[in-house]
Amino acid sequence: MTDKIVKSKFFNRILDMVVPATSWTMITLPLWLSPFHPAVVAYFIIAFDLYFFYKSATTTYRAVVSYNEILFHNKINYGKKIKKIKGGSEVKHFVVIPNYKEPVYKLEATIKALTQNDLPYKSIYLVLAFEHRETEASEKAKEFIKKYSFFFKDIICTYHPLMPGEEEGKASNQTFACRQIEKYCNANNISDKQTLITICDADSFLPKNYFSYLTFEFLRDKGRLHHFYWAPVLLYNNFWQLPLFVRLQATLSSIVRLAFLSQKENLIQVSTYSTNLWMLKKIGYWDVDIIPEDWHIYFQAFFAFGGLVKTIPLFTIVNGDAVYSGGIVKTLANRYEQEKRWAWGVSDVGYVFRKFFVTPHIDFMTKLKKAMFISETHLLWPVSFFILTVSASIPPLVNPVFKRTVLGFLLPQLSGLILTFSSAMLILYIYLDIKLRQKVNVKTGALYLPILIIQWYLLPIVSFFFSSLPALDAHTRILFGKKLKYKVTEKV
Repeated sequence: MTDKIVKSKFFNRILDMVVPATSWTMITLPLWLSPFHPAVVAYFIIAFDLYFFYKSATTTYRAVVSYNEILFHNKINYGKKIKKIKGGSEVKHFVVIPNYKEPVYKLEATIKALTQNDLPYKSIYLVLAFEHRETEASEKAKEFIKKYSFFFKDIICTYHPLMPGEEEGKASNQTFACRQIEKYCNANNISDKQTLITICDADSFLPKNYFSYLTFEFLRDKGRLHHFYWAPVLLYNNFWQLPLFVRLQATLSSIVRLAFLSQKENLIQVSTYSTNLWMLKKIGYWDVDIIPEDWHIYFQAFFAFGGLVKTIPLFTIVNGDAVYSGGIVKTLANRYEQEKRWAWGVSDVGYVFRKFFVTPHIDFMTKLKKAMFISETHLLWPVSFFILTVSASIPPLVNPVFKRTVLGFLLPQLSGLILTFSSAMLILYIYLDIKLRQKVNVKTGALYLPILIIQWYLLPIVSFFFSSLPALDAHTRILFGKKLKYKVTEKV
């Protein structure tokens, strides 16, 4: 494929539209195909239901595996182990906290969690990545430097000026901050190959063993220069403050992230993660014109270095906040906007397709597997709810003749039966939810147990309003070429 075609706006527009257009095609398929080929629609729905059952079973299995791994690794004292490994004291950790108008108490809680680490060396540098447009930023910086400089090797404050062509958000801020870190390392003769950058959300509490565990894995990892490192960010910090709908969504998101940890080849970091400065320099840091940055930086690295790039799991728990804005209505609105911003990651699919055609140095099948994985992930996001809940009832309604056939009669019952089997996995979800919250000291009183069980009956409502609908909103915006403006998710 010629460079001229790949660079054409029309071709790029088509690539961006592939998954969003497929989403709408699959959602509406029962309506427009049932009058002509209802049997095809029925078999499609049954196949999708069976595939969803398979995905539910594998997600549950992986979540259990990840939980058991966390129990195992929690018993290991990595602080002691790295003392016995050559080079442990030479690894430098720069913790970048990108933030904009975050409340002081929220940032301070995150910084306090960092001071509790069990790393035996004073080699952690705190990087407070402010936005230049925040007028209170310099005062916050002075306060934190004065209060916490003793706990870190150094505290560096950066103030990102938003430049033309840049999108507001983490990506452009982190790129600016890490370029300052690069200058700092050069001035202080710190090796970029021995420098780990940890991106830490302003509400993420890194566990005590995070840096010792990370250092241990990094030092023994032969492919470390091309790897990311990730521990699941579970949304339990403010669990009992949350409205019921948001609490259920936070629980489900936490279990799914736990399951991600055991995906092996398909693991891609989310939210809070670590990698080395050398690789970030090689790929030019985060692209500054994008919004969802975590998967995007993975694919930037992948299309530079191919199959060498992986995300290595860290079996420990990062505890974060779910959306909470004080009032119920405002919290629900912000939760919707957050999910829409996450779903905007479908824009990465077009990026992956474009890079697919201009990276001959990467094995074809390796690229194809990655392209299929990201496409499937973003396709199932808005589509699943509609096919699982309403699609099976449509063919018999729009085609009365089909309703009188055996397949037409059995379709809603078969679909419901498969969905019931899939729902049985929720029993393990409830168990894992309680056990995980025990690990981060979020207790469950006996009086709350019935609520934790009954709330799952609301899952269809929550899935529609806070997963499928905002994802479909994001897909539709891309389909019509509309931009998404970055909004900081309010968490009080």
